[in-house]
Amino acid sequence: MIKAKYPVEKFLQLQTPFYYYDMDILRQTLQEVNRQVQKRNYVVHYAVKANANPVLLREIKNAGFGADCVSGGEINAAIKAGFPKEKIVFAGVGKADWEINLALDQDIFCFNVESIPEMEVINQLAAAKNKTASIALRINPNVNAHTHQYITTGLNENKFGINLSDLDTVLDLLPQLKNLKLIGIHAHIGSQITDMTSFQSLCVRINEIQQYFFQRHIMLEHINVGGGLGINYEHPNHFPIPDFENYFNVFSEHLNLQPHQTLHFELGRAIVAHCGSLISKVLYVKQGATKKFVILDAGFTDLIRPALYQAYHRIENLTSDLPEEEYDVVGPICESSDTFAKNYSLNGTRRGDLVALRSAGAYGEIMASQYNLRSLPKAYTSDEISAL
Repeated sequence: MIKAKYPVEKFLQLQTPFYYYDMDILRQTLQEVNRQVQKRNYVVHYAVKANANPVLLREIKNAGFGADCVSGGEINAAIKAGFPKEKIVFAGVGKADWEINLALDQDIFCFNVESIPEMEVINQLAAAKNKTASIALRINPNVNAHTHQYITTGLNENKFGINLSDLDTVLDLLPQLKNLKLIGIHAHIGSQITDMTSFQSLCVRINEIQQYFFQRHIMLEHINVGGGLGINYEHPNHFPIPDFENYFNVFSEHLNLQPHQTLHFELGRAIVAHCGSLISKVLYVKQGATKKFVILDAGFTDLIRPALYQAYHRIENLTSDLPEEEYDVVGPICESSDTFAKNYSLNGTRRGDLVALRSAGAYGEIMASQYNLRSLPKAYTSDEISAL
């Protein structure tokens, strides 16, 4: 069993709160993904939106992954980290002109396009540069991912993608857009998906969509099924690496991939979540009218997921072996939503204890803000800490 290692004595020398990345867990996660995809004609693009820490980006690039970007800033970060331009895909429902021009100038692999107006703009900007932009149509498959409503993306009610009912119009228009080249289709149904039947349903829908393209005599080179594989937030020590084998097997067994086609994935959370922890110090233990509060120096400015999604993160007191007590674990922000957990069992906690909020490597550091004029949290890797 791979288990996160916390050099507590060295943590005590650092200003909290900060993010800590266990590079051994990250490397073993990357190795397992590569072990699975090398059996198949699959390509994985790391979803940069999950975590754009430069050290992590370089490690992921060195493992041979591509990059899935949703902004010009992410494209620049991917290029700076050394990701090959021919492995960069650019998604997003609202691409600005400067972002499209940046992607065109960098000759990225593909735009995942989400609407007819976007296709027309990309065609116009590509024509001005005398270039041809490779595109994949992001199709809204209307598949329920059975996850939180804020991170569901594949239903008709969502803002993402081209509805199935609009495909005829899109394909009739494409021949007029001379500076676009259709190379594939793309679908992404949501995030933190742990029910594999959702991915099976996606495969069935893509098979149907493929038949539609075959009937129109359009042969697609690339199929992109997005990402969304969830992790086990409750037991990061027992399940530090997601079940990639089962995940990829779903697509091997249920997706009718043609011999000439390449299957693409855009994984983010599943790659980086478990390697990261938010390390915080206990400021106060407050006895309330009906409960005790552990007040940390980290708040939702550092880790917003619990406030935004009511998300669960395992919390561990790294410096106490006292019997467990029940607390509400909260932050210092002047908002009642600045709560990490309610009625949570922790080893007896005192002022000055160090606490780890686990599985925070995805959508943690990258979503941090400076609300209340707080400083952004610093980040350290296990490689850096060991050198101290």
